[in-house]
Amino acid sequence: MATRESIVVFTVLLMLILILLFIFIACKPWRFFFPSYRSRSIIKSGELERPLVSDDEALVRDQSNDLTRNYDLEGACYQNEGLWRSPRAQGLVHKQRLSSASPHATHGDSVVLDVISDASEDLSVGQTLKRPLMKDHLAEVQKYGGQEDQSPNLKLGLGIDRFPEFLPKAIADQRSCLSLEVVSGPSRGIRCSVQSANASRLPLTLGRVSPSDVLLKDSEVSGKHALINWNPNKLKWELVDMGSLNGTLLNSQPINHPDSGSRHWGKPMELTSGDIITLGTTSSIHVQITSETVSQIPFGVGVASDPMALRRGAKKLPMEDVCYYHWPLPGVDKFGLFGICDGHGGSAAAKSASEILPKMVAAILSDSLKRERLLSQCDASDVLRDAFFQTEASMNHHYEGCTATVLLVWADGNANIFAQCANVGDSACVMNVDGKQIKMSEDHRIASYSERLRIQETGEPLKDGETRLCGLNLARMLGDKFLKQQDARFSAEPYISPVVHIDQASKAFALLASDGFWDVISVKKAIQLVVQMREKYSADKENSTEKIANVLLSEARTLRTKDNTSIIFLDFDSTFRMSCKVDS
Repeated sequence: MATRESIVVFTVLLMLILILLFIFIACKPWRFFFPSYRSRSIIKSGELERPLVSDDEALVRDQSNDLTRNYDLEGACYQNEGLWRSPRAQGLVHKQRLSSASPHATHGDSVVLDVISDASEDLSVGQTLKRPLMKDHLAEVQKYGGQEDQSPNLKLGLGIDRFPEFLPKAIADQRSCLSLEVVSGPSRGIRCSVQSANASRLPLTLGRVSPSDVLLKDSEVSGKHALINWNPNKLKWELVDMGSLNGTLLNSQPINHPDSGSRHWGKPMELTSGDIITLGTTSSIHVQITSETVSQIPFGVGVASDPMALRRGAKKLPMEDVCYYHWPLPGVDKFGLFGICDGHGGSAAAKSASEILPKMVAAILSDSLKRERLLSQCDASDVLRDAFFQTEASMNHHYEGCTATVLLVWADGNANIFAQCANVGDSACVMNVDGKQIKMSEDHRIASYSERLRIQETGEPLKDGETRLCGLNLARMLGDKFLKQQDARFSAEPYISPVVHIDQASKAFALLASDGFWDVISVKKAIQLVVQMREKYSADKENSTEKIANVLLSEARTLRTKDNTSIIFLDFDSTFRMSCKVDS
């Protein structure tokens, strides 16, 4: 019996000793006697107490994701059902604020957080701040908004607002242009373009409801599905899933948060040219990224495009239009090219022509003798004609073709601007100078009088009432090599317009559009709309060109056009804008 009582007493004493040992370890009383345990640096701002910087990169990344999920996106870049529209002010509103700091903790617009540390540790703490915060955590915070849009509370008194000063100038000046095209799904054909230098239009949001910048009418897409932004520290475009229900794929690999039901944002993923973004299961977006030359165009440029549908609410038509512009042309200062190609039988020929034709014009103008001859004669007829013929020879499209309408614009260095147009097909260009309408292109449909006269001169006139050749209503185009081999009446020779001189007082503008626009809107009505819209948006000249282009596009949609519609509007009485072009 005595032995049993001794065992019980020993067990109780052992448990008490273990409990006391546990309490002793938990309280860590030795931290009051050993100064080495007092040198751990802690940030204190109100109730905030946690390590200044974590060495765990995953933890830093997760914290940055948690931070970004507390943002609301306000505003959007221009769109027209996912296309171009005028930008409006946008930014990021941070809903969750840091705990209030004492009055001595503020300085200017930044919150200065006290760092408790022994003097002996100051150097290592500074080194710790520079390494992970400047390279990793800072990059994660900045990628969701320009510095001017960030809350002052995010500038933690650590010189974050001065960070670009530490970048080499050659790196800080780099620019990029992002172009998106919806290639599958209910909204196929929608396009959008944004530049890294235009902070007012970033970030770019993709979703099903307004104010998403790329608006996708797809039930598989969440209201706010994904976001694309420019990371100035990595000089890369990055894609983030915004907690979508059906997920986001980048080149068939999921990038959304593993817990799809949590609505947590995914991790930022770098984009490269040629990537395919899939939202949900049906809508896929092709990514094109080009290097950008920042250049001041001495006039306003607005672009708008829509594949349209045969009837209201119906599926969008396949997009076969391609519109583009380059200012300046690669290697040729003070020359720019603006063009529209409308494909038939597919979009491949239009895409090829839109890539080859500017290169051919630039190559010809790179010859100093030809360039000087053009400037002295104020006539680019030979340049444009040669460029069309060389483009036709370079295209290898036997069963697809396209129209091509280009406006070559150049400046002579004396505040004078000149414009000259060349075209094949029925995409048209008109100008208005000093209130006078100028037709810059020629209609090459077989039904047009001028084209029937040209065909008659070949010795094989058309029959009365005949409006098609081999099933086509056009007699001039690029591509369609097979048809041209079968019937010599087909041609790729362009019409060349006279040169138009534009001075600053002329209030001139130019309008290029594919036939989907001109099928429902006359030249006279188009010019009247432009004049009215210029008066309406006179107070906002910087963005008026894009607004006018979208008004014209909306008018064509209202009038139920049944063909792809693309518009380029040039306002020579407007403020310049930044251009985006592919470097040679």
